Amino acid sequence: MKAMILAAGEGTRLRPLTATCPKPMLPLAGRPVLEHTLAWLHAHGVREVAINLHHLPQVIQDHFGDGERFGVRITYSLEEELLGTAGAVRRLEDFFRETFLVVYGDVLTDLDLSALLRFHQSHEGMGTLVLYRVHNPTECGLVQLDWDGRIRRFLEKPRPEEVFTDLANAGVYVLEPQVIAHIPPVGPSDFGRDVFPQLLERGLALYGYIIPATTRLIDIGSPEHYRLAQELFGQSIQEKG
Repeated sequence: MKAMILAAGEGTRLRPLTATCPKPMLPLAGRPVLEHTLAWLHAHGVREVAINLHHLPQVIQDHFGDGERFGVRITYSLEEELLGTAGAVRRLEDFFRETFLVVYGDVLTDLDLSALLRFHQSHEGMGTLVLYRVHNPTECGLVQLDWDGRIRRFLEKPRPEEVFTDLANAGVYVLEPQVIAHIPPVGPSDFGRDVFPQLLERGLALYGYIIPATTRLIDIGSPEHYRLAQELFGQSIQEKG
């Protein structure tokens, strides 16, 4: 299976840390966050990875090279202008001919990808979104599920009066390549804001996979979350070596 890691963002909420370092390259237990993500993917059998770049791209390329040192083969996609989460995938549509993963570059997790893939395959939808429960739903893309896990509603970063659940988009997707045909061919496009709502309007099936209570998942996109990631993941990562 192939994976796309979204690593082009400028990480403005983490400045000044990200003024000279891309957000996915911030250190955690002595190694960049992106290195931990690659190790996680490799542990679940992923060997081909695409990474989109924009902010300080050479920092990532110099560290990872072609990926051989990390057990994967890396394809880079340099964006002169940010294309958004979906636009980044559309640009590499020839790379994704079978079921593939999309992972946000600021997400850290120990999610069991094998269990996620079994869920996706058994439901036979266009895509499966990993979901987790959040304390502040206004900061996230919220998802409403049917009894069978099918997504009925998706709302990106709602106003307080629009909140209808605490289930949020975790930034890990399993997608079928047919999804790419629904991404605009030019310009920026976002999965949560543009593509997923459009798929639902057309009656196409998306499913939500709620992470088990024992699974750790956090994005490092804010100073508070970055500090929390150090607490949640730092010690266990060091122990694993």
